[in-house]
Amino acid sequence: MKVLTVCGLGQGTSLILKMNVEQVLGERSIQADVEHTDVSAASSMQADYIITSNELAESLGGHSAKVIIVNNYFDMDEINQAIDEHIAD
Repeated sequence: MKVLTVCGLGQGTSLILKMNVEQVLGERSIQADVEHTDVSAASSMQADYIITSNELAESLGGHSAKVIIVNNYFDMDEINQAIDEHIAD
């Protein structure tokens, strides 16, 4: 499974989100290749899931991946809930 974590520039916040998503997936023993990137690059990358903010999700509406919205990239409870609802079996 391929997961992209996306922020506006693909630098700081998407990297933090990537680390938090990897932690949550690891706690659930879910295998995934998680990459962080910017919204522009994400639109042309292959992925099963894209995790991003509500503002950026609109830019990724035509992507084949399922877009998951997480508004606070630092909120582990919100990330856990999003993964439980959309990724975890």
